[in-house]
Amino acid sequence: MAVITQFVVVREGVEKMTFTSKKEADAYDKMLDIADNLIPFIQKAQLGIDETVSEQLAFYFANNKDELTNLLKGVVQVNSTPSKQNAAKKAPKKDDAA
Repeated sequence: MAVITQFVVVREGVEKMTFTSKKEADAYDKMLDIADNLIPFIQKAQLGIDETVSEQLAFYFANNKDELTNLLKGVVQVNSTPSKQNAAKKAPKKDDAA
C-alpha cells in the first residue's frame, strides 16, 4: 500500500485546492491571502463593478503579482495578447522558418 502525502488549502471551511508539496500549498494560500486583501482595495475605487468582478480582478492580480509588482515599479511593459488575426499572420511565418 502506498502512502500519499497531500496538502489541502481550506478557506472558510471550503477545500480550495490539494497539492503534493507544502511549498506549493503555501504559495497558493499566500496568493489567496493577497487576493482577499485586494478585494476591498478594488471596491474602494468605486468603479461600479460588482463583487464577482472585483473578486476575479483581485484573483488575477494576486495570481500575477510578480508581473504586477514590476509594472508598478516601471520595470517592464505588458505584452499585449495578440488578436486572432495577428496570431494567424504570425503562424505561417513560423512554418516558413521551419
